[in-house]
Amino acid sequence: MANLGIPRNTIEVLQKYNFTFQKKYGQNFLIDPNVLERVIGAAEVSGEDCVLEIGPGIGTMTQLLAERAGKVIAVEIDRNLIPILEETLSPYSNVTIINEDILKLDIKRLTEEAGGGRPAKVVANLPYYITTPIVMGLLEGGAPLRSITVMVQKEVAERMQAGPGTKEYGALSLAVQYYAQPEVVANVPPNCFIPRPNVGSAVIRLTKHTAPPVEAADVGKLFAVIRASFNQRRKTLANSLGNAPGLSVSREQVTQALEEMGLPAMVRGEALTLEQFAALSSRL
Repeated sequence: MANLGIPRNTIEVLQKYNFTFQKKYGQNFLIDPNVLERVIGAAEVSGEDCVLEIGPGIGTMTQLLAERAGKVIAVEIDRNLIPILEETLSPYSNVTIINEDILKLDIKRLTEEAGGGRPAKVVANLPYYITTPIVMGLLEGGAPLRSITVMVQKEVAERMQAGPGTKEYGALSLAVQYYAQPEVVANVPPNCFIPRPNVGSAVIRLTKHTAPPVEAADVGKLFAVIRASFNQRRKTLANSLGNAPGLSVSREQVTQALEEMGLPAMVRGEALTLEQFAALSSRL
């Protein structure tokens, strides 16, 4: 089967099937063999692995995954791509193609059944318009996953690995870092895709923690506090949490909790670490 990482081969397949890109699915296919190698290398795919690929497109990365992994599950929402995938992946007996919306699938059940007791790995070139719900669904859904190595918008990758005191730091940084260790492994320019996206991209690897890095009495409460802290970034924590619907805490309670933690009353959410958020939510 022709290497689809070479642009000429990708274009041939698209022309053969008269394929038109669907804007609603955020389709940008990778056409750079070096980048494909970087993604799969970062995911450290081996023969024992079960890999979940989201949005395989025409099967460019799926081919390489199938050659290295024990098993590949490719979930593709666009049914016009299914006949193409059936052709491009026909040499591989270890690939299962599922025509579904990843956000509606029971990923926990899927990976438990396919992985045979071993945690799966996620490797994907994600549709940028739904990156955050996909990543958070993977992290929060309780599926047995070892790591998530994905191509995302560069700005989103920076937010996932940002630390306190930076302008990229926010609720997404804290949510991702509660579940995993993020590391940007490559930056990818727009000319590595067809069609070219309007933004730069990056490959980020999220290595799942075996246990959360902080103790939180109530995880739901912790994330409610984090979200409320960043809803209006410029406000102090006392103001943003004191006004937050559903938190039912007063400004005085917040100020007192911050004081007990040795933090100034005027502190903003962007200054607190994950540990400090856990301590604050337990106090509240």
